[in-house]
Amino acid sequence: MQIERDKVVTINYRVSDGDGTFSESSEGGDPVVYLHGHGSIVPGLEKALLGKQAGDELSVEIAPEDGYGRHDPGAVQRVPIKHLIRPGKLTVGKTVGVNTDSGHRGAIVLKVGRFNVDLDFNHPLAGKHLHFDVTVLDVRDASPEELAHGHAHGPGGHH
Repeated sequence: MQIERDKVVTINYRVSDGDGTFSESSEGGDPVVYLHGHGSIVPGLEKALLGKQAGDELSVEIAPEDGYGRHDPGAVQRVPIKHLIRPGKLTVGKTVGVNTDSGHRGAIVLKVGRFNVDLDFNHPLAGKHLHFDVTVLDVRDASPEELAHGHAHGPGGHH
């Protein structure tokens, strides 16, 4: 069975950024289970997996615009510390939660002041070229409930 829209896909992956400062892998842990065509994974990776089937292995380079987007300088903001969610000790590079008009958001601390903190609301991998090594473990039809909810259910999926 080939990967196409509305199929539940199970993969193992390894991803690294172009400059080698980031690396992550599902190997040795739970594989990723997602509903294809519903924006659950990086768009460039989803496109590269289209037409693959269980047992296929692929390596793919993803440009920022097909990954986590370009780095947006406008997403760097000075925020009063009182808007942070349980900030603890603030240090440069720390990820913090912030109360915003749109709800809770994550951000990375760039600079700490006495009353304010400079935060980067970009995804940590925004602006980065990514390299994925992927093994397709399984492809199956989605259940009506999964289609209605827009995501995979069961082991490794959301409930």
